[in-house]
Amino acid sequence: MTSPRPKLDLTEEQWQQRLTPEEFAVLRQAGTERPFTGEYTDTETEGVYQCRACGAELFRSTEKFHSHCGWPSFFDPSHSEAVLLRPDESLGMSRTEVLCAHCHSHLGHVFVGEGYPTPTDQRYCINSISLRLEPAEG
Repeated sequence: MTSPRPKLDLTEEQWQQRLTPEEFAVLRQAGTERPFTGEYTDTETEGVYQCRACGAELFRSTEKFHSHCGWPSFFDPSHSEAVLLRPDESLGMSRTEVLCAHCHSHLGHVFVGEGYPTPTDQRYCINSISLRLEPAEG
């Protein structure tokens, strides 16, 4: 099964111009930021988390929870079409990679059945550097 083409499809050079080297390493090269260093790991601000690469809505603060894993965790994306999931067999592990559906940038991974008390029994483990929080008005 092939993924649909991204709605925002830039060349590698265009992505490098658009993103910082740290953002490019995670978003476009599937890197991972160090645990407990990200801007949104423990954030409780209400709002919408957007893709840092393209601005698409990905997650909402209402689905964020404290997993104590070192990265922001969500139990569901903001809507079912917000993210793409694909198998990731890198690093000798079998995982599921989470990508922005709009631009296909790497966000993190999703894990199921870890015992967190969430409605979906899922943990979307997302790099802070892949996100930008738009705080709720109020």
